[in-house]
Amino acid sequence: MPDPGNGCPPDHVGLDTEEDLDFEIVFYERILKQVPDSIDILMALGNNYTERGLVEKGLSVDERLCRLRASDPIVRYNLACTYSLLGRVDDAIQTLEQSVTLGYRDGTHLQRDPDLEGIRRDPRYLALLDRVQRQQLAT
Repeated sequence: MPDPGNGCPPDHVGLDTEEDLDFEIVFYERILKQVPDSIDILMALGNNYTERGLVEKGLSVDERLCRLRASDPIVRYNLACTYSLLGRVDDAIQTLEQSVTLGYRDGTHLQRDPDLEGIRRDPRYLALLDRVQRQQLAT
């Protein structure tokens, strides 16, 4: 998933322990009961779910974010990462293609993101990476 400079709330930093993650998850879940469509809280919660290994819960959040921000390339990118983590290769590639079509252009992060390891050898991923890198060079 994108690093804090690419989509996480600006005050979100790496957490040291599972206990810290659990605390934040409970905190964000409580806030969502009051403000159910908060993009920043949903993004942080989805990231924390995934970091904690609760990828199915992260998927639910990512899908919700896609409904709320259908044209956001970072939201689509995060969903692609989640699909990749779940082994849903076709969904991951398709969603990653949507992210690029919507304007995702960080070829370096795309190449290094460990969440995409599950699709890294797929020829469709390689073609998409090449496309993003060529677009980066052209700008």
